Amino acid sequence: MTKKRLRIVTITLFVLIFCTNHVHAFDLDMTVEDDIRKNYNSSQLVNDTKTDDLEELPELPQNLKKQNKSAVKQVTSAKQTTNVTPPKSAPVYIKGNVKISKGSSFNVVSMNNISDWQTKGAVVKFKTLSSVYKKKYTIPAGTVFTGEVIESHQPQVSCNGGLVVIRIRSMAYKNQTVPLNAYITRADDKIIFLNNIKGERTYLKTMWKKGNWGRVMFNRMLTLTVNLGSDGSTFILSPFPFLYGTICVGANTLISPVTAFFQKGNHVSIKSGSHFRIKLLDDVYID
Repeated sequence: MTKKRLRIVTITLFVLIFCTNHVHAFDLDMTVEDDIRKNYNSSQLVNDTKTDDLEELPELPQNLKKQNKSAVKQVTSAKQTTNVTPPKSAPVYIKGNVKISKGSSFNVVSMNNISDWQTKGAVVKFKTLSSVYKKKYTIPAGTVFTGEVIESHQPQVSCNGGLVVIRIRSMAYKNQTVPLNAYITRADDKIIFLNNIKGERTYLKTMWKKGNWGRVMFNRMLTLTVNLGSDGSTFILSPFPFLYGTICVGANTLISPVTAFFQKGNHVSIKSGSHFRIKLLDDVYID
């Protein structure tokens, strides 16, 4: 036997011996035991995993802990603030136990002059000339009512008169000042609407005055026409003055409403001692 064949036989024997001594078998068991399947709980496994993960997290630094605590306190305080119910308002104390009902009126006289020259905030005073007797109270003669000018203006164009608006603020009663809310319904024995003391509006009067020139000219031309017509030599000229007077009075009548619009009305001027009437807007309580 040659050496080459000997080598082949030797290698073949070696391979056969190795394969017969080192054969491995792998059996895969794909079944799961019944008791393991019964005790298996997927949700419990997830919770355990979360708990384990949380337990393994590192502890927060001290500065972050303080910030978290302060943030929690702010949120808590904000919730408490929004949920707090507002305190009930304290009861209003009304001085005095005798009521003077709103709508009550008092006749008084002015203690100073009143005019549209007075500016806003000016003080005006009135007093009663006679006592006012009611069932539960008496307002003696000489009781002083103090008012305030809350609006005023002088006469304006379109023949608008001046204006004074007075609001009564207080009354002197038994050495004490009783606050009031009242207004004026009569001034200088004239009815006042909406507490507005107004100067006379003179538009119609002014328009009549502005048309006076045309009427005077027409009367003159009419007289001249009559004189010319009475004389035979001038009779032919008599229509011309009449025609001229008619033109003047017509033009003046058309223009007078426009010219009167730019004129002003009368001032408000009421002397001291004039009669007024004061009416209460709210209830008043006195002793």
